Amino acid sequence: MATPVFIRFPAASPLQPSRSLATRFALPPPRAEKMGKRWIPLEANPDVMNQFMWGLGVPEGDVQFCDVYGLDDELLAMVPQPVLAVLFLYPLTSLDEEKEESGASDASTAEDKDLSKKVYFTKQTVGNACGTVGVIHAIGNATSQIKLVEGSYFERFYKKTADMDPVQRAAFLEEDDEMEDAHSVAASAGDTDANVDVNEHFVCFSCVDGELYELDGRKSQPISHGPSSPETLLQDAAKVIEARIAENPDSMNFNVMALSKQ
Repeated sequence: MATPVFIRFPAASPLQPSRSLATRFALPPPRAEKMGKRWIPLEANPDVMNQFMWGLGVPEGDVQFCDVYGLDDELLAMVPQPVLAVLFLYPLTSLDEEKEESGASDASTAEDKDLSKKVYFTKQTVGNACGTVGVIHAIGNATSQIKLVEGSYFERFYKKTADMDPVQRAAFLEEDDEMEDAHSVAASAGDTDANVDVNEHFVCFSCVDGELYELDGRKSQPISHGPSSPETLLQDAAKVIEARIAENPDSMNFNVMALSKQ
């Protein structure tokens, strides 16, 4: 089984990932304290994430999460194609908190109502649930390419929440015992001890109708990063991720995974 790790992507040197530290998907403690319910965070581990989504209705052998070992062209070329989504784990800083409080963003939100409806997006109201929310975003924006198992949890979940707004979806998820149980099982399957007080956060990048969207449950809406395509999703997301890493060059707390067709 692969060891869940932080991957350091140096901003100004060839990318050589460090595989030395364990990570978890979680909201920072100050943010999580505002939430009434808190889950045990998931490990940044493709094996854990694969078992999690396969158990909820994604056909095993159809798609899988895999590690992205670096952001240069040579290492990106190692990632199986096509890529359906990119998951990015990074440490939240005081600047991130200030941006959230002010509603500021480095890119534009999807304010056009017709366009927004084409992006499956949910808010996050459960502490330490950003790993699960990331998986929900990744699968929810790739359902045209993933045939969910009939009658499975995910098939029922996406049907039930299809016409809900992001706040309603978050409320539905918070009260969904089946998802909470599945999350708990996945969290306990990791290689490291549980720790609810962590400062890393997980977001998803998806391409919808020719646009690259960053899907972050802390935000009120998807964030558009401009034109993209299914063929260039990984490279386009890598550029955004590189810029994010450059804002915090001294940290090693980064991890990138891709959701790819097998």
